[in-house]
Amino acid sequence: MTVKSKVLDHFDVVVLGAGSAGESIANVLAEAGRSVALVETLRVGGECPYVACMPSKAMLRSAEARAEAKSLRDLGGASSTPSLDDDDLAFHAAVERRDEIAEQRDDADAAQGVEDNGVTLVRGRGRVTGAGVIDVEGRELGWGELVIATGSSPIKPDITGLDRVPTWTSDEALSAQDRPASLIVMGGGAVGCELAQVHVRFGVQVTLVESGPRLLGREEASIAEMLATRLRDDGIDVRLGVEVERAELGPQGAAQVHLSDGTTVEAARVLVAVGRRPTTEGLGLEKLGIEAGEKGELAVDPQCRVEGQAHVWAAGDVTGIAPYTHTANYQARILVENLLGGDRAADYRAIPRAVYTQPAVASVGLDEAAARDKGIDAVTAVMDLSEVARTSSEGNDGGRLVLTADRARGVLVGAAAIGPRADEWMSEATLAVRAEIPLRILADVVHAFPTFGEAFEPPVQELVARLYPST
Repeated sequence: MTVKSKVLDHFDVVVLGAGSAGESIANVLAEAGRSVALVETLRVGGECPYVACMPSKAMLRSAEARAEAKSLRDLGGASSTPSLDDDDLAFHAAVERRDEIAEQRDDADAAQGVEDNGVTLVRGRGRVTGAGVIDVEGRELGWGELVIATGSSPIKPDITGLDRVPTWTSDEALSAQDRPASLIVMGGGAVGCELAQVHVRFGVQVTLVESGPRLLGREEASIAEMLATRLRDDGIDVRLGVEVERAELGPQGAAQVHLSDGTTVEAARVLVAVGRRPTTEGLGLEKLGIEAGEKGELAVDPQCRVEGQAHVWAAGDVTGIAPYTHTANYQARILVENLLGGDRAADYRAIPRAVYTQPAVASVGLDEAAARDKGIDAVTAVMDLSEVARTSSEGNDGGRLVLTADRARGVLVGAAAIGPRADEWMSEATLAVRAEIPLRILADVVHAFPTFGEAFEPPVQELVARLYPST
């Protein structure tokens, strides 16, 4: 039962934020016998299950299924192309499935679960009022250890007129019930690319605007270029190296967006997906002498303890380190082990990154440019997935795998790929980078035929031949 009294209670640990990291930390510590209070102003479980990861993947799968249905004859699944229903009707069906997977954005079961584990769930916004004390909307909680897991919030750029036109954040887009006739997506990162593809495959006219020279920020350039080509093939108007300068309300309430190249794009709605900022403002951390970084992040040591603090910890997006759900879960494990008396350090060299478009993009570690920036004598090898037998049987256009190795140590330091389900078969590269598996051992790995995993064999063998020419 959620507690709302104003009596000062003392807990071994108070966790601010019940997202992926906070929920896990609270549950494990309570099961270990610690008294734990979990403070959350919105939903237990955070954004991922309700308005981010899970609903977006649900919509992507529905969009993929619709696209595949249009190719059913080409794939031999029918003698003629089947007729599909109206885009609006199909989008509504996808939304129903999305909301079922997202549990109708209702955290009742998750909230009951943490309470059943012995966690005291306190609803409201917590703020540090002094050493060892948190105020949650009038109720004071005492703590011996404080964990900050408040996640991140969408960045809202300061663009003239943007606040006067119909806009969505990604959270709002993944909660919306209706399909817009047209959409401008601001931002060519993972979220922007995914939601652009979802909407175009349900008949929405989509323009994607990215201020940088390529999609996906600093990901491997050739992979990003291939993704841009695939999105354009889907019908998305991808505009790179162009900024949104101002916006205004047009006829019938549409958004008119003026770009830095002198053009104007009109759409029913603008999806703002230009990044997220760690949520640290208003937490009262200055009372503990904690100052957030330039982007709002909390600097932590390898044990996930906030730097300069003996009893304050942080995990998840709020640390600004590889802001993904799987990173938050990893940091939660590190933090809990250390709070329970261990001494475990986090290693972020092999945190995987994925974009769940079709085809998927997956990467880990460093590309050649980033490796050289770190002083690594990097060497790369490339594999065209059209040369993999599975590509032919799957009936797709292939893709690319790029491996980056450290010449001196003879190990992979990074990998990037675009191709069908690359987010799954790239786990091999994640293990290779994290465990520093010698290239000579990787070259001796046998993959099942026919699989996309076979794509690793030629470039690994090429790297071995280049690094060890006399053997």
